[in-house]
Amino acid sequence: MKNFVRSLNVAVLGTSLSMLVYSCGLLGGGSGQPTSSAPGKASTSTGLEYNEEGGFEVNDYRGQPEGPNLVYIEGGRTVLGSFEEDVMQTRDNIERTVTVASFYMDETEVANIHWLEYLYYVQLDSSEEFYQSAIPDSTVWAKELAYNTPYVDHYLRYPGFRFYPVVGVNWLQANDYSNWRTTTVNIKLAEDAGLEEYSLAESGNQRIPLETGVVLPNYRLPTEAEWEYAAQALIGTQWLDENQTHRRLYPWDGHALRNPYGKKMGYFLANFKRGRGDYAGIAGKLNDGAMITTYIYDYPPNDFGLYNMAGNVNEWVQDLYRPLSFQDFEDLNPVRVNDFLDSERGYDAEGYNSLITNTIRVYKGGSWKDVAYWMSPGTRRFIEQDSATATIGFRCAMIQAGTNY
Repeated sequence: MKNFVRSLNVAVLGTSLSMLVYSCGLLGGGSGQPTSSAPGKASTSTGLEYNEEGGFEVNDYRGQPEGPNLVYIEGGRTVLGSFEEDVMQTRDNIERTVTVASFYMDETEVANIHWLEYLYYVQLDSSEEFYQSAIPDSTVWAKELAYNTPYVDHYLRYPGFRFYPVVGVNWLQANDYSNWRTTTVNIKLAEDAGLEEYSLAESGNQRIPLETGVVLPNYRLPTEAEWEYAAQALIGTQWLDENQTHRRLYPWDGHALRNPYGKKMGYFLANFKRGRGDYAGIAGKLNDGAMITTYIYDYPPNDFGLYNMAGNVNEWVQDLYRPLSFQDFEDLNPVRVNDFLDSERGYDAEGYNSLITNTIRVYKGGSWKDVAYWMSPGTRRFIEQDSATATIGFRCAMIQAGTNY
């Protein structure tokens, strides 16, 4: 009897081990089903083995790599639109419910040091013409009736301003930077993974195949919906099951502009203009501490971990401006990239009856030179895509690839 039980146990153990080897070895999933990170050794469609000589190559995949400076933004349902009084009477951002897929966003605005690094490498491997086109317009600081010459000469290049947001950059330049950053970061990731054939010297601007599993999707400007969703950061207002205790007028709780907690109680939560002629407070008590832009890590981050989503500088987004974007939209990942359903011909810019064309872009967030009204995530303004000011910067975003949420 004991020999029979021992034989039975050995048989069961052997069967279990065989099943474990089969499920983990052949298919790669602990449940017996293949996954993206554990596809198994052979195809579940043809039975042919992967990575054999002359066969179909399936590279290792451990999920999307971490991109420099990026913060994960978990997507979900939200209500976009302005909660501020519509003082401009534009009615161009009426409330509507949408879902935004998970994505990544820079935790800070792109800073002067980042742009100087970009200029350095552009000068090494690009034409002089393109290099000159990439230089920010420092004359955005110049005013006929103000002594801003020190900012014109020093703001971009003086070391003390290294981690202040780059300004004087137009929408087109911001897109060029995003493309360069994609190439540069992915070449570094490929080299770190041992894929020397994709080194900077070998690949140039050639796209590293996504199938390698070691590179990132494109850095890009966020869509307006992504930007507004990230600024709201309503992940911090949840209660029980899919309930939110309140909405937010700004990227923080409450309707006040001052910190209600701790040692910083009473200090402003963003860099903005309090009123006519008042940029920072009085000597000895400079409340927001900045007469122009400020350090990109100043002020507490919002609940997604993003700094300065209100104030400091406005930020470019992808979207073409239309006053009816709230009306003509998809309710999953909305974005407007052209004049579909809302042609520029209907606005008569050529007849000087409108400023709306196919080359104007939205910017969001308020700046050091704006009053608090513009710091509400739902407010929106627009400007020509080749224009630059001392109040507009940007940050990059990126999709979360290979997921359904």
